This record gives sequence, C-alpha cells and structure tokens, in this order.
Amino acid sequence: MAIDIIGDIHGELAALERLLSRLGYRKQGGTWRHPECTALFLGDLIDRGPYPRAVVDTVRRMVDAGNAYCLMGNHELNAIAYHTRHPETGEYLRPHTPKNRHQHAATLRCYANYRNRLRSDLDWFKTLPLWLELEGLRAVHAAWEPWALARLQQMRLQEQSDWPQMYPDLFDESSELGSAVDRLLKGIEWPLPEDARFTDKDGHSRNQVRVRWWDAAPGKSWQSVAFVGGDVLEQLPDAPVTEDYQVLSYPATDPPVFVGHYWLTGTPKPLAPNIACLDYSVAKGGALAAYRFTGEQQICEECFEAVQASNVI
Repeated sequence: MAIDIIGDIHGELAALERLLSRLGYRKQGGTWRHPECTALFLGDLIDRGPYPRAVVDTVRRMVDAGNAYCLMGNHELNAIAYHTRHPETGEYLRPHTPKNRHQHAATLRCYANYRNRLRSDLDWFKTLPLWLELEGLRAVHAAWEPWALARLQQMRLQEQSDWPQMYPDLFDESSELGSAVDRLLKGIEWPLPEDARFTDKDGHSRNQVRVRWWDAAPGKSWQSVAFVGGDVLEQLPDAPVTEDYQVLSYPATDPPVFVGHYWLTGTPKPLAPNIACLDYSVAKGGALAAYRFTGEQQICEECFEAVQASNVI
C-alpha cells in the first residue's frame, strides 16, 4: 500500500481538504479514506492558521479509523507544555510569555469555548510517536539524529505512555531527555562564532542556526551547513566551521527520511537523494505539500504534490 506523507498543516483546513481530494481521498463515514493509500502526517497540525481544532479533528478521525498515522510536531509538544504545570512550582512548563502566547494564539482562540475538547486533544497529542519507520521509509518532524533516537529508545520513549513521570525534564532543553526530544522535533542548532547573530523569519535575533543534519561538518562554510532561507544565509559569517563541531551525515544507502518543520518555499523537491522536507509554509502563503511513497530508495520529484489556498501548484 502506498503512503502519502503530508507536511505541516498549521490550522489550514481548506488546504488540507483540497490536498486530500487531490491525492484521491474521499470523505466517507465522517472521515477521509483512500482505497489504496494510507496518510502519514508529520506533525504541526496546530497554531498559525485559522482552524487548528478542525484540522486536529480531521487528522484524529483518520488515525482512529486506521486511515492515517500522525507524528508529534514541536507545536504539539509546545501545546502540551503550555497547558501543563510543573508538579512542584505550579508554573507552566512552557511559560505564558507574550511570544509564546502569540505563537499559540490561533489555537487558543479555536478552543476557547471547547475546554473539554482541548483536554481530550492534548491527551491525544501525548500518544503521538516521535518518529516512525514504515515499509522502507523513516519519518520524524525535524531531524533523524542517531544520538537522540538511541537515547530515547534506551529510555523507551518513542511513544509517550511514560512521559508524565518524566516532567519537567522532558521540556527542559538543558536535560539529556529534553535535548534528545528537542533535536528530533526542532532540528539541530549550532552556536555561531563569536558575536555573530541573525534575524529569523519572525524578527527574533538569534546566535544559533539550524544546520543540515544530513550533511554538515567542520571545514565547510557556515552558509553551506545552515538550513535556512536566503535572507538569513546572507547574515551568516563568511567563514569555515571550526573543528569544535561534530560531523553530521545521513548515509545515502539508508532508507528515505521525510521531515517537516523548516518553512521552505518554492516547488517541493528533494533535499538529498533520500531526504525530503514537506513543510512549504502553507500558513504564510506557501503550499501544503505531500509525497506519495511506494517503496523507492531514492526520492522522486514527480511524487510530490502540493496545493495552495488560491491555486494548485
């Protein structure tokens, strides 16, 4: 059976329904079905766009009916932390700062009159796996990183049945557990040299940059190892990465990996022969992207599909 891998939706219900229709899914018995395909959602169902609750409902119904898989994204993780208090201090594990409230605002609005549904969906988020290996493919929200995968497998934390007793370390990026989860769901960041900084897509000044976790190493330039847009690349140091940083690579002979998370733009295409990102910024005027996987070792450009709010790519 083919697997349709679908990128970050961020509350864009109309784009999701148009993409499912384009892929050949039809609504039957209250959920979307395909006679020959299963969907795999890469996470980040919520925030940003106008209808996060409806998107969660659509995906959850598909998963419950056996028509789809869904991974946890960093926005689902953030939502759990935003609504969970520290067992000792009583403070929320994700502080309710203006920045965090703004990022979560669309979701808070949609659930304002549905508190029971919010609790139910947060509990469902806690059941979502952090990564999957299915029929010759691998999927994770941001980075297939061996150290993080091995550490979480050792702790039996691919799925979240044991998470409650791990609070608050799970949401502490300085802990080993928090660092492992952070790498899978948010990618790998390297600190920039000296006082170098850049301004990200949301206008925040940063001194750490996401790197190409499948191909980054000392000796390469900062611009070649960074996994960011062109406007950010221009702000990065024109200097080689020093020997202080680890080599990151993903073997060309390993199964294809599919990720979301990175707010790409343009026409969907492979990042490497066996790596694809399916986040094409649908919540910022881009596209909702998918890939129909049928067992190939190398990613095929003709297997991508994408839709936008106003027209089909």
